[in-house]
Amino acid sequence: MSAANSHSTLPREANSDHHVSPSDIAVGVIIGRSSEFFDFFVFAIASVIIFPHRYFSFADPLTATLWSFAVFALAFLARPLGTAFFTVIDRRYGKSVKLTLALMILGTSTVGMGLIPSYENIGAASIFLLCLLRIGQGFALGGAWDGLPSLLNMNAPHGKRGLYVMVPQLGAPIGLIVASLLFAYLLNNMSQADFLDWGWRYPFFVAFAINVVALFARLRIVVTPEYTEAFDSNELKPSSFRAAFAQDGRTILIGAFVPLASFALFHMVTVFPLSWVYLYTNDSPAGFLVIEAIAAAWGFLAIIASGVIADRIGHRKLLYRGAIAIAVFSLVAPLLLLGSKFGEAIYMTIGAIILGLSFGQSSGAVASLFQASRRYTGSAVVSDLAWLFGAGFAPLAALALSAWLGLWAAGLYLLSGAICTILALRYARKVMARAS
Repeated sequence: MSAANSHSTLPREANSDHHVSPSDIAVGVIIGRSSEFFDFFVFAIASVIIFPHRYFSFADPLTATLWSFAVFALAFLARPLGTAFFTVIDRRYGKSVKLTLALMILGTSTVGMGLIPSYENIGAASIFLLCLLRIGQGFALGGAWDGLPSLLNMNAPHGKRGLYVMVPQLGAPIGLIVASLLFAYLLNNMSQADFLDWGWRYPFFVAFAINVVALFARLRIVVTPEYTEAFDSNELKPSSFRAAFAQDGRTILIGAFVPLASFALFHMVTVFPLSWVYLYTNDSPAGFLVIEAIAAAWGFLAIIASGVIADRIGHRKLLYRGAIAIAVFSLVAPLLLLGSKFGEAIYMTIGAIILGLSFGQSSGAVASLFQASRRYTGSAVVSDLAWLFGAGFAPLAALALSAWLGLWAAGLYLLSGAICTILALRYARKVMARAS
């Protein structure tokens, strides 16, 4: 499918009479997504180097980390429920109320994690509180969807849609870079005892402050009359879950598997390798976090490159080739973690580049599956399900497989995601061809 044909399936909503500033939308999108991903990575890093010691100290290191990854997955289970709840809030009270409430819950849950006493102090209650707050994070993230990525997509100039739809994805490497370097700084400048006692709490408090800034930055955009009219004129209005599944049930199911490979790879180059290095090597976690930050910078550049490439060949063709690259990566790359720091750096860099090229266009591919009037809720639901199926259990599955069968087996979960994406893209193309 050519780039022109790929884009021809998308309506030209950008010709709306209500002019909006793409640069303002882009700023709001990047700030919002960066804050969400920073929260995400703060918890992810703590799941490896903090929580097994503080809340699962009764178990051996591997079992403790597996339990920690089980808690990690709770947010992905709660996220669709949050989307359903906050969609009702959006329809009844508007985006400003929804965003304020969602980010208040997200910030409260995040900062609360930094205040939970250890298992030695309050026993199983510490695990219960951690689970409750993790569910709160996921529930709130379901309400953090503001529709700005879809609005940005619709206001893209002709021939530049790939560049525009990659903008929201830039929040992921930004969040990872900041979170990784912050934890690396604390690890390098504090004793292990002080870090495990109180130093680890600071990133959670920083996350709360960033959420406050992000809230005002996003509200400044979405509540203005100009942008309210733009949302309305582009038919970007929330619909009920029942209506979304009744009208687009098959599309939602297909769409959930379109970005599956990139979402699974997302955790295979962030959370899982940190756990493997921390458990099975003598390398410093601070040193590996620096490697992660450098790899994330390469991922940032790759996301930008994905926009240029997608505008030339089409985002579906790019995602298809990306899924094939992910499948190859899953078969051979995990063994690089058995080697030296050089092998770890190669694993992270190659993985981040492949991820950036694929992840950069995943949201655009999902949005293009829906008609304009049903894109707002449809895109949110598909994103929730894709993160749940592709990423929610990736660290847990990869670590368990590698511990029981060997490091080579860590790629099996990733390989299954790549196969699902390839099949979903082929089927989605046939469905859209019949509909056109």
